[in-house]
Amino acid sequence: MEFQQGDKIKVIAKDREYEGIVMPNETENLVIKLDNGYNVGIDKKNIVKTELIEKFKPVERKEEEPEPKKGLPSILILHTGGTIASKVDYRTGGVIARFEPEEILNMFPELKEIANIDSKLMTNVWSENITFKHLKKWAELIADVIKKNGAFKGIIMTQGTDVLTSTSAALALMLQNCPIPVILVGAQRSSDRGSSDAAMNLICAAEFIAKTDFTGVAVCMHEKEDDTFCHILPPCKARKMHSSRRDAFRPINTKAYARVDYNTREIEWVDKPEIKQAEFKLMPEMEEKVGLVKTYVNFNPKLFEAFKGYKGLIIEGTGLGQAPVFTQDKDSEQNELNFNALKELIESGTIVFMTTQTIYGSVQMHVYSAGVDLVKAGVMEAKMLAETAYIKLAWLLGNFGNKDKEKIKELMQKDFVGETFARIEEDTFLI
Repeated sequence: MEFQQGDKIKVIAKDREYEGIVMPNETENLVIKLDNGYNVGIDKKNIVKTELIEKFKPVERKEEEPEPKKGLPSILILHTGGTIASKVDYRTGGVIARFEPEEILNMFPELKEIANIDSKLMTNVWSENITFKHLKKWAELIADVIKKNGAFKGIIMTQGTDVLTSTSAALALMLQNCPIPVILVGAQRSSDRGSSDAAMNLICAAEFIAKTDFTGVAVCMHEKEDDTFCHILPPCKARKMHSSRRDAFRPINTKAYARVDYNTREIEWVDKPEIKQAEFKLMPEMEEKVGLVKTYVNFNPKLFEAFKGYKGLIIEGTGLGQAPVFTQDKDSEQNELNFNALKELIESGTIVFMTTQTIYGSVQMHVYSAGVDLVKAGVMEAKMLAETAYIKLAWLLGNFGNKDKEKIKELMQKDFVGETFARIEEDTFLI
């Protein structure tokens, strides 16, 4: 007999009997949740008989629609997926997504004291599956909200954290001179866990929008492991530095814009960005044929050859901007093949820029002769994070065309939204 997720069943196996609720499962076993709360997997080969005890009946929850409060600003929350607006139904094991305003306020009731909240689902996608098509649609939707609805003081955009750096950089470039705050918020742990960072990140982002004159794109995430501060980070220099810690995001080669005290709700500016008084402009196009390749020991020239036909390539090199492309002894003769493949790629029309794997610091290709020779071959410096350089090059080629390569080279060095490492201060390392 086939059962659906959530059904309560009795399982008679060769060794013993079980009663429990059918759980989601991708293995060959039957997984049920026992009354004690633990899950058990039963090998289907050992099952003698199964009986249905109770059919699953979904519980319909009716939330009260929130009443707008006078005197409070309005904030729009846009969802793209991730864990921040979802929680686990521990009876069935399934994840329940909460996207409606009343559902959001039911999960995070503190928000209704900060602002009048509206909410919209843009996409429900795991962050690692995001494409340029998603980024373009999101930028266009945000621009449409800005142009047609002046009621919102700001926008919070929720997303999975894995590629938050790329999304925030893309939106910062696409939404030129954005006249309102667009704050990207994620969660390292799901909202129903006691250690979740979802509520605090969301609440601090709302407080920052409500209490400041900030405009543009930024990221709001935990500053420390404890529940004390969130920091507001520059969109092109905020990088995920840990796979699971709540304070995973760090500003790279710079300082946070601001700190939000979760307990007092006070805002402290750390490095307040200049507010640009210029016309808002949507520039959402992205060139698909742009690549990013990381160099490593025993690099193979076929990796450079694979990018023939591409408009642009970012190399994540070593140190100050080196790559395994030169022969120094008999054992490194193969590196000359890498150099030849790279040179042929550049001569075929692909624009190539160099970044560094070191995260902190930046490229300086005129220090060592190897870097100088790479520059002579046509490789140019990109003084920014590798992920940001990749996004920026795709954005430049998409919005300024790819025929005038000299123009693209010039614009890659220009700082549009604080993406370049024009100046690096000593006290910004590992902060």
